[in-house]
Amino acid sequence: MWHSPFPSNTSLALACALTAGCAGCGDDECGPMGAEPAALVASSVDVTLTYGGLTALAGNDCPGVDPPAGVVSLSVEGRQTDGTGLITFCIPRPDLLESGQRTLGTSLSMADVRIFDLTGSDANNCTYKFDSTRPPTGFAGALGVCGNGTDGAGFGIDFDGAVSLRRTCGPTIDTIAVTLTGLVAVAKR
Repeated sequence: MWHSPFPSNTSLALACALTAGCAGCGDDECGPMGAEPAALVASSVDVTLTYGGLTALAGNDCPGVDPPAGVVSLSVEGRQTDGTGLITFCIPRPDLLESGQRTLGTSLSMADVRIFDLTGSDANNCTYKFDSTRPPTGFAGALGVCGNGTDGAGFGIDFDGAVSLRRTCGPTIDTIAVTLTGLVAVAKR
């Protein structure tokens, strides 16, 4: 059974009460704001791949150009909830996420949200892999972002875009376009 990586409001409040260094904990402006833990969907008429369990780490894996002091890029990872796939993307400037309309791109682009990897599998024994030769389109935005995405409450990220996936079904290999949509919760790693 899958369990949410987000603490309940009660346990979060208790944790804050027990730790003096928990500025902003329990603040109604921080956290996933109702975003579901498994709600990021890559889909077309042929396939639906659902991702969740997203966690973020301020690892500076895709540094932004001249970010303000204290802003470190976030690496976000998650897993497919209805198969064996994974998703990894990086956000150079998490401080800009709540302004919405952040561009989607590849790991080598200058986009605001850079997709590094997206893989999946389905019930028909087909596998899917992100085709970085065809750049993603669309946008992402977020809500409940505190501490530049490093707050223990997490945040919610909302995708409205499209990506291309290389599909392998036995000997048949092709490329399909899928939408990448959903408001999904992201926990701190």
